[in-house]
Amino acid sequence: MLIQLLGALSMYTELRSTWHSSPLANTFDGSSMAQPQVRTAGSTSRFFQFKLVLLGESAVGKSSLVLRFVKDQFEEFRESTIGAAFLTQTISLDDQTTIKFEIWDTAGQERYKSLAPMYYRNAQAAVVVYDITQSASLDKAKSWVKELQRQASDSIIIALAGNKADLNESRAVPTQEAAAYAKEAGLLFFETSAKSNENVSELFEAIARKLPLDASLNRGRAGGAPARGVDLSRGQAAQQGGGVWVFFIFIPLISAGALNGAIDPQTL
Repeated sequence: MLIQLLGALSMYTELRSTWHSSPLANTFDGSSMAQPQVRTAGSTSRFFQFKLVLLGESAVGKSSLVLRFVKDQFEEFRESTIGAAFLTQTISLDDQTTIKFEIWDTAGQERYKSLAPMYYRNAQAAVVVYDITQSASLDKAKSWVKELQRQASDSIIIALAGNKADLNESRAVPTQEAAAYAKEAGLLFFETSAKSNENVSELFEAIARKLPLDASLNRGRAGGAPARGVDLSRGQAAQQGGGVWVFFIFIPLISAGALNGAIDPQTL
């Protein structure tokens, strides 16, 4: 058992070392993820970087939504996410304002639930996804919303997404029911389809427009200098196709509690 434990720790050390040598390693230092990043270019252009997390039950289509948003692709059959996947996408709200989302797509299986706080910690936005053909998935989404409202940042923007809208003939969750819940809970609400690309870009754009950009800009200017962050002036390539960086966490022998604080998307 000791040999197996040492082997698992060795694998984690190797993964951490590999991550630190990657181009995105600086994006995940503790200071840069603690608050939105702002970069100004000249007197008109504004660049913002925000952390966004996706939560929801397994097989509701979280990964498909992100793949559609980032790469404008859809895969009919996708394997379940293990641990979490990391992706980025940059969008322009107008000629002067650019938003870069750093997206953590979390696994929906119950065995990974204890890892979720590592991903929504310090997130500025969250998309909680349910499947309109599975009423139980809305119940699960509601529990995620409660957890976010209880444990995440007080200012976090939460959107509820009823996915698989293309399967309307198999609908089990009425639109009015979900919309009423979202309104009561103070959430953004969209019914989406990763397959038909219905309301996918609209969902993320609505989140971007809801984020407190002016407040972030003021924080970035505090002390006379912009806050640390990625140079988003190179984000045009991401606008065309986005970037996909997948980061899997394997914990075969060690419980999440044993590694609490050791594996953190903010420090890897």
